[in-house]
Amino acid sequence: MDRIGVVDTMFARVDMGSIAENRLAGMEGFGERFKAVRRTVPGIRDLAVACRQLIERENCEVVLACGMPGGDDLDRIRAHEASQGIMMAQVLAGKHVLEAFVHAQEEPDPVKVTELCRQRVGAHAVNAYWLLYAPEELRKRAGQGVRQGGPDAGPLPG
Repeated sequence: MDRIGVVDTMFARVDMGSIAENRLAGMEGFGERFKAVRRTVPGIRDLAVACRQLIERENCEVVLACGMPGGDDLDRIRAHEASQGIMMAQVLAGKHVLEAFVHAQEEPDPVKVTELCRQRVGAHAVNAYWLLYAPEELRKRAGQGVRQGGPDAGPLPG
């Protein structure tokens, strides 16, 4: 059975890992063809090693890294560092790690932040599934300015 990894953090103010698990549980083949394997780490800078461990120790084919960086300058720097670590983990492992970060400064309204998390994390969970089982779904959207968790930018003319 294939495995899709999900890593989230204690620092996030929304249970992003459960959003991903629930979205994956609704995908065709869940429990028969694939399952979700979840880990929770303290903060975003811990995501990269957990993602790599899921790939190497738990044999995950793809991993979704969920995090919610705070809004101050130091948090933005840490989010960038975390992203660098996630990129390194996926390159070293040779498998995709999709990053689903929702930054505190994206939306001041807590209700809207929760909805943004549902949309972005849910969409990236679907992307992880498509990477394994329906890559043609990704290709259909190539060049379309598709955005996860917000209005699509749309394609440029020409």
